[in-house]
Amino acid sequence: MNSNDFQNWVANYYEKRGWADFGIFIRMGFLAEETGELARAIRALEIGRDRPDETVATMEENRRQLAEELGDVLGNISMIASHYDLTLEDVFAAHQKKLSRRYAQSL
Repeated sequence: MNSNDFQNWVANYYEKRGWADFGIFIRMGFLAEETGELARAIRALEIGRDRPDETVATMEENRRQLAEELGDVLGNISMIASHYDLTLEDVFAAHQKKLSRRYAQSL
């Protein structure tokens, strides 16, 4: 799936679930929440979890969880981009241009 297909799929799915109706500040809250869950998934992969109320997951389970959390973050980023009539392609190009311009001397 390319980024445009992903962005369209997310927009349609969120619309069907009623999730597209949330304002941009609520969407930012969701992104913050999902970023925290992503951090937790990375921690599980890198240093493990040691809470007594959690079971130890396999590396495969931890990687699956990481992929899911990355998807949740990307879904929210996609919705924020769509809110401002940007495609993910626009975002990728702007980021590439910024970094290339900023660090042109060091490459």
